[in-house]
Amino acid sequence: MLSKPLEEIFPDVPDDLDLSQLDLERIPQHVAVIMDGNGRWAKKRGSIRLAGHKAGIGAVREAIRTASDIGVRYLTLYSFSTENWNRPKAEVVGLMELFAKTMLAEVDELHKEGVRVMTIGDDSMLPDRTREAFAKAWEKTRDNTGMTLMVAVNYGGRQEIVQAVNRIIAEDAQRASAGDQALPVTAERISAHLDTAKVQAPDPDLVIRTSGELRVSNFLLWQIAYSEFYVTDVLWPDFDRYEFLRALLGFQGRDRRFGGVGKA
Repeated sequence: MLSKPLEEIFPDVPDDLDLSQLDLERIPQHVAVIMDGNGRWAKKRGSIRLAGHKAGIGAVREAIRTASDIGVRYLTLYSFSTENWNRPKAEVVGLMELFAKTMLAEVDELHKEGVRVMTIGDDSMLPDRTREAFAKAWEKTRDNTGMTLMVAVNYGGRQEIVQAVNRIIAEDAQRASAGDQALPVTAERISAHLDTAKVQAPDPDLVIRTSGELRVSNFLLWQIAYSEFYVTDVLWPDFDRYEFLRALLGFQGRDRRFGGVGKA
């Protein structure tokens, strides 16, 4: 059941969208977003890249509110990859400060709305202020029962799989030292050692990528095996609730097969 009327969530629907086509029984449980295009948005306006990142905060806020209101249970936002450290130092420093400021500014409202906030990825490399801001958000919201917001920060899909394998190796070594046999390595066992396992989140039903790029950029490589993809040319700072609605309608128009035979 929605927390507010659908017409209140989407009050000014563009003429080319039909809100009546949205099936509330088929809202994806888990939506993952590759937020791309901040730099190009800034360049088009003659601004520095960090200005685009700051503008993108509005789109982050819009996506969180819309996903929560429409009944999405898990929203994962790809905010900073393990490869993003290779960007210019000034941009990285600015991003880390922006993460901290935004998290501290938004956490009270997120808590009020029942959203649970957590991170996935290796936060050990983050500046203290950034890491502490995310930690405070987790502590404040950890018992909330609404939508879970997973912020992927210093995250890489390959790194996550490697870490999962190493955890399994260490686990089996511990079993061997106790005189027990190693357990079989299965897909389920690997999944249980991934970052997303700590909230028992289902694999993403829908992956959204903005700015028109056709790649996954090392994002949730294991988890998106059967996800549906929605790619839009819209740059991330311009991605609003109606673009989110377009993605939902696009998702609902798919025949999900999971390797089997489709309906048609």
